Amino acid sequence: MIIPNFDDVLEAEQRIKPYIHQTPVLTSSFMNELTGAQLFFKCENFQKAGAFKVRGACNAVFGLSGDKISKGVATHSSGNHALSLSYAAGRRNIPVTVVMPRTAPDAKKAAVKGYGGVVVECEPSTSSREEVFAQIVAQSGADFVHPYNDPRVICGQATCSRELIENIDGLDAIIAPIGGGGMISGTCLTVSNIAPDLKIYAAEPRNADDAYRSFKAGHIIADDAPNTVADGLKVPLKDLTWHFVSNYVEDILLASEQEIIDAMMLTWQRMKIVMEPSSAVPLATIIKNKELFADKRVGVIITGGNVDLNKLPWNMA
Repeated sequence: MIIPNFDDVLEAEQRIKPYIHQTPVLTSSFMNELTGAQLFFKCENFQKAGAFKVRGACNAVFGLSGDKISKGVATHSSGNHALSLSYAAGRRNIPVTVVMPRTAPDAKKAAVKGYGGVVVECEPSTSSREEVFAQIVAQSGADFVHPYNDPRVICGQATCSRELIENIDGLDAIIAPIGGGGMISGTCLTVSNIAPDLKIYAAEPRNADDAYRSFKAGHIIADDAPNTVADGLKVPLKDLTWHFVSNYVEDILLASEQEIIDAMMLTWQRMKIVMEPSSAVPLATIIKNKELFADKRVGVIITGGNVDLNKLPWNMA
């Protein structure tokens, strides 16, 4: 296991700068009054490809050595990493193949294809996606860019919290969603080096709470196919992301499906921005745990905005 350091983050920052947005940080007086905290929303829903994952994907793709370029890259992903890797590969004119669950949002599948990616569908479970993916890589020899358990990817994601800390002084905490742990690991890597007193919280759906149970048990507990509206948070922790989560995260907070949907709708209504369900989990947990964040300055990472507008969760009852 290769554990990246902060010098790797600084290199990633320079490598990906031409291909990403430095996303805005928004505030909302309504959200502050509702929660009793000062919230600073880092809006990766405005990022290239619509999600933070383009940071890690670009770092991996543009860091490839010449002999690997011709065979291209491949990955397995429920959506945002898939389309982010397709975006990055397209910028470098190399082939990309993505294994996606057949239940992944149609909007994300269409985006992958729009960026030039080849989609191979699998069953909606971790075991199925890894089995199908192994076959793809064996045939193509493509470079595997893991959605989160990859030092290159984690270093790219770490640039998000670096931007947030540089733009907003005096933060007391940062909170981000957790699935496999790529964004949280990147946040841990940045914060532990430049703002070690800042507390890091992870937010997870109660219906996919394997990271929470792992955190409490002290070892990885993996669910194969959890069912949650937050489709980007269904994957389990791996050894590299577990290293960061177990060493640097203050706590993992849970939200119910209805709480996630309510927080998503509230953000659309009051802040007039599009976020996907996975991005709503941090706000849902802040609203649920107001006493924990009261009077604190909290950075909230909105991880993505890739939503199937024909299947909004509040219309699916």
